[in-house]
Amino acid sequence: MSGQALVLAGGAEVPWPPSVNDFYLPSIVDGAYPWLTKFTLLVWFAVAIIIVFFLLAYRNPKVVPTRTQWIAESIYGFGRDTVAKEVIGVEGLRFAPYLATLFIFILVTNIFGIVPGIQISPNSHIAYPAVLAVISYVLFIYLGFKKHGVGYIKHSLIIPGVPLPMHLLLVPIELFSTFILRPLTLALRLFANMFAGHVILLVFTLGGFVLIEASWGYAPISLVSWIMAVLLTFFELLIAALQAYVFALLTASYVQGALADEH
Repeated sequence: MSGQALVLAGGAEVPWPPSVNDFYLPSIVDGAYPWLTKFTLLVWFAVAIIIVFFLLAYRNPKVVPTRTQWIAESIYGFGRDTVAKEVIGVEGLRFAPYLATLFIFILVTNIFGIVPGIQISPNSHIAYPAVLAVISYVLFIYLGFKKHGVGYIKHSLIIPGVPLPMHLLLVPIELFSTFILRPLTLALRLFANMFAGHVILLVFTLGGFVLIEASWGYAPISLVSWIMAVLLTFFELLIAALQAYVFALLTASYVQGALADEH
């Protein structure tokens, strides 16, 4: 061990113990922080992957789809039927492109966290989930005011049939929940899961090296640590997909609430 780094047998150094500093990646070009970091490139890379994939999938669409076309149609169909139509209803079909795009973008950027050579998700940095949450927030607030006008505030805060004195308690709760808590929970849920997953994988992966560097007698425990890292990598894949689905699903539910005729 040397300071805040673990010196491996080959002379390479890795940060130890893992900390929040692992999420403040240096600039790729001197003086360009934070505009050009690994996170920035990964976001651009994810967008390029999605665009190229769907262009290739639909460059020559067939009645009997190819495997690539079938995968692309399944992704869009999932966003359209399982998220948009199921949550919002028939009116939700017009939001299917956004919800499907939101789902696949978050899924791809989440999966980066377990891809060898990348091994970190942009969503483990709060800035990226925050931007996605703000976009969804602006969308459902805009839709609410477009449908209900200024009455959207009353529509969101006043629960019909509740005794008047109860409104003194419920209105502040509804105000906080609808206009403040929703974007915060959208961003923090995604960020916290990706952040925690990356730290856990770091602990088990680097922990194996720490044990071996301390003593070769710890080699069996090191092996267990690495096995756990592999198993948790598959678990992270499940979490990556689940968090993408939850983000899209909650966005759809907020849109549904903004468009609903009743509270």
